[in-house]
Amino acid sequence: MVSKLATKGEQAVLTFDIPARGVLKIKNVVFDFNGTMAVDGRLVPGLAQRLEALARQVRVHVITADTFGSAAQACREMSCTLTVLPENPIGPHKARLVESLGAAETAAFGNGANDAAMLAAAGLSVVVIGSEGAAVETLLAADVAVREINDGVDLLLQPGRLVATLRR
Repeated sequence: MVSKLATKGEQAVLTFDIPARGVLKIKNVVFDFNGTMAVDGRLVPGLAQRLEALARQVRVHVITADTFGSAAQACREMSCTLTVLPENPIGPHKARLVESLGAAETAAFGNGANDAAMLAAAGLSVVVIGSEGAAVETLLAADVAVREINDGVDLLLQPGRLVATLRR
């Protein structure tokens, strides 16, 4: 019922055994930046430490249009891969990243309308209803809704929370 970390070669896997749902294996976590990880271009307090703890267990990716031009600065000391998308619409690019990583083994976090396809593709999807709110289509694409990003990351770091939320 509780998550465990297993290592196969270089690839770590978080495993969640969710009653009446099955086993969920996560190797990658993809985060939207603005509105999800950051408010007005500034990283949410407490998030950097949580992402470092998460990055010791799985691969962390940040994908963004970088509306405020601050993503590179905010992510520079974190263990993550940052992808800045200059083209519009960016929603399909976000979904393709999740698919390229292996959608069934990827968790995705987002809030905006351009995150809906990414969340729909992911094996585990979390919508963050933070200061910017969340687009309804993104909310409907999510497995879990959280008030803010730290609560969402804690679902992975404190796995009993995710199991309690998703068990049927």
